[in-house]
Amino acid sequence: MLVKVEAVADIYVRGGWIITMDPQRRVIKDGAVAVEGGVITAVGKRDNLDPQYKSYSDVVIDARDGVVIPGLVNTHVHLAQGLLKACADYKRLIPWLKDRVWPLQGNYKPEEALVSAKLVVAEMLKSGVTTFLETGLVGRYGVDAIIEFLHDSGIRAAVARHVMDLKGYALEENILHEGLVEPGDTSFNDTIRLYHKYHGWDSRIWIWFGPRTPGAVSVELYKKMSEKARELKTGITMHLAEVREDVDYTVEVFGKKPVEFAHWVGLTGPNVVLVHVVWVTDDEIDLLAKTKTSVSHNPSSNLKLASGGARVSEMLRRGVNVTLGTDGGPSNNDYDLIREMKVAALLQPLLTGDPEAIRAEQVLEMATINGARALMIDHLVGSIEVGKRADLVVVDFHKPHLKPLNNPVSHLVYSAMGSDVKHVIVDGRLVVFDRQILTFDEEEVLRKADEAAFNLYQRAGVCREPDLKWSIF
Repeated sequence: MLVKVEAVADIYVRGGWIITMDPQRRVIKDGAVAVEGGVITAVGKRDNLDPQYKSYSDVVIDARDGVVIPGLVNTHVHLAQGLLKACADYKRLIPWLKDRVWPLQGNYKPEEALVSAKLVVAEMLKSGVTTFLETGLVGRYGVDAIIEFLHDSGIRAAVARHVMDLKGYALEENILHEGLVEPGDTSFNDTIRLYHKYHGWDSRIWIWFGPRTPGAVSVELYKKMSEKARELKTGITMHLAEVREDVDYTVEVFGKKPVEFAHWVGLTGPNVVLVHVVWVTDDEIDLLAKTKTSVSHNPSSNLKLASGGARVSEMLRRGVNVTLGTDGGPSNNDYDLIREMKVAALLQPLLTGDPEAIRAEQVLEMATINGARALMIDHLVGSIEVGKRADLVVVDFHKPHLKPLNNPVSHLVYSAMGSDVKHVIVDGRLVVFDRQILTFDEEEVLRKADEAAFNLYQRAGVCREPDLKWSIF
């Protein structure tokens, strides 16, 4: 049953462990967090805070068998790919796009794209994501309806609108599905329209530019976007150097390596999140650090598509703000950022041959405070500190795979799953309680998802039957 919940004035979370992610990186055993009017007002030992808050709060959450963390920040999400899980397995990136993903996305009707967005948000909220960065919506999806749903769902979102004026990918020209093609003026101007309509809405919705990958955008349009983003004080996100073909394109056509190319057209800086960034050199990593450009690391997607492994431990060592993203349904097959933390933690030792290449603490930073910094909202969220907005997640650790609890950070990264999330608070509002979404009807979304996916697959002529070597009877 759907339970309608309005903003709650006072919430008191009586924790077991509180992992604050504050500047001192305090981890508080037997801790508690008090929230008033959407703002964190106290963080400390449970015994010290109980007398003031336990009997005087509107909602008291007993989390003594849990771990309380800041809301997770997913810095690379494709809302329109929620219905495409298992539709593009066993392929490399360009045929994956050309033969499967783009034909499906190019056949969406707005009502199907909205169902896809709802499905993705349901999965993210129930796995502890309170803030995310959408990489690029197009007009055929019905962007306004999606943004309005995001606001009503209670989640925070930076929503990038795709901008393009070419039809290629890297050195392959005219391969973008016709259903996704939009003129440069149309896509650029619609981003500006969305910005003036929604940007800053309740400090939970922001509108970004989402240029397509090099090969689909002219140099002039890249520069126009970067200038406008700086003028509007908003962000830009773009896939870069995901596969070797990306390097081939920028070097052959422009004589520049991918990060050099991005810098040349204005796509570096504190308001830019570059996604994947796998095939880069030491000099390019230094350029990312120097310009304070953030990187979204998506290890499951890179592994599944055999794209390669990003040099995250080296980026962190050189001072790059590295964040964590799940990517989309057909490249990851889930939107669970907690599971993604484990993949990120395991990949760097494999790539470097060094078991100390990355620590669990660094991975948790990537999924929280680093992500907030990349979205330019670390003054609001990303840590549990007095004065910040109350984005909190309670993870239930009273489970066999999370016992004995002797290191909550290690367990979060290496042992936990999104399904261990029990309660989620965004902006002081309880949006998930005891694993039930309180802001929209999850059951209705699940029912509509199957129907919408079936209709989409039939219309696109893709994913009509499972890609399964075994027989179905």
